[in-house]
Amino acid sequence: MVARHLVVEHGVRSLLLVSRSGPAAEGVDELVAELRQSGAEATVEACDVTDGAAVSDLVSRHPVSGVVHTAGVLDDGVVESLSAERLSAVLRPKVDAAWHLHEATRGLELDAFVVFSSVAGTFGSAGQANYAAGNAFLDGLAHHRRAQGLPGTSLAWGPWSQDSGMTGSLTDADVQRMARSGMPPLSAEEGLALFDAALATAEPVSVPVRLDLAALRQQGEPQPLLRGLIRTPGRRTAATTTNGDIAAAFAQRLTGLSTAAGREVVLDAVRGQVAAVLGHTGTTEIDQDRAFLDLGFDSLTAVELRNRLSAHTGIRLPATLLFDYPTPAELVDHLHARIAPEPTPGAEALLGELEKLEKSFGGLDITEEIHEQVAGRLEVLRAKWNTLRDTAAAAGRDGSASDDEEFDFESASDDEVFDLLDNELGLS
Repeated sequence: MVARHLVVEHGVRSLLLVSRSGPAAEGVDELVAELRQSGAEATVEACDVTDGAAVSDLVSRHPVSGVVHTAGVLDDGVVESLSAERLSAVLRPKVDAAWHLHEATRGLELDAFVVFSSVAGTFGSAGQANYAAGNAFLDGLAHHRRAQGLPGTSLAWGPWSQDSGMTGSLTDADVQRMARSGMPPLSAEEGLALFDAALATAEPVSVPVRLDLAALRQQGEPQPLLRGLIRTPGRRTAATTTNGDIAAAFAQRLTGLSTAAGREVVLDAVRGQVAAVLGHTGTTEIDQDRAFLDLGFDSLTAVELRNRLSAHTGIRLPATLLFDYPTPAELVDHLHARIAPEPTPGAEALLGELEKLEKSFGGLDITEEIHEQVAGRLEVLRAKWNTLRDTAAAAGRDGSASDDEEFDFESASDDEVFDLLDNELGLS
């Protein structure tokens, strides 16, 4: 796209197209023919620009008046997962290649030296520490060249649309995640227009990116670099209050619940956030025993889920949350153990259970058989409760339980209690 744009819009008539594949790259013959029809001659060479000697040889054999470096490799992962090999794979096409091009052309009279950077190096990007570092170097290189009186422009791009460049493999869920983050993808037309706008400025570094200010404002406290664009009075207090209210309401829902019931509430919350991150319309397809990686999570979506759950629960969670608890079931157990209120002691807990029982009566389709079964169970509970009262009263009178008690409700089975009720209370 950039090669076509340079020819059609900037009048460039000679291009040297370089990649590791060179003439073997897919579609290269068609591109060269298209550029020729537009009035430009394109030479295609295979060269590993991470090799300094190879770059020096390349430049010595061709007249070069400008450089546009667009290469990049992704290998996303949280910091703890990065190795020397993963760092090198991402840094070499950015750092090494750009530096070799800088060294090989610094004695030439260039019209432009343009490098494609990323907002990851400006704002930071969860799960992209290696990529952010490589692009931060490119931004620094542009400043370095300008300080030496050389042309230098770094474009810290936001994401491009699905059919463009390094974002060509994005799923719909990825695009939705970007939109939620406040940086929706650029179309190819928008990207090329911003390319021209950036080159027309005197700044060594520009940030061509789409910003959805409304989406960014909804996230609460804006990133420091965006505070001049998103000025909301009392924004810090408002964001803190909103998140605190959400967490408090969630904790309230768990109050008085049994462990099993509380766990179901947490599971529903986790499934809801998982569905939102992955772009599902419902939660039925989220198996709690299936690994997050199998559900479609990567480092970026794992961090987004962590952030959502942190806001929902009001507790600080590590970036490695999904690696520490690799299935929804394990994560739910961990979250429930941390946020569930302490069990309510004594009579208050019992009254809470009775209140929930009373609420459960509403909307039931009650048959005669169900009515008798439930009535029997309620009579059993009433009889047991009265026994506890009588036992306590007897103990209060003479320091011991009554010796006249003929029926032991504590050791009796439900069938034995039902027989007692049938015989003495006339329920059958």
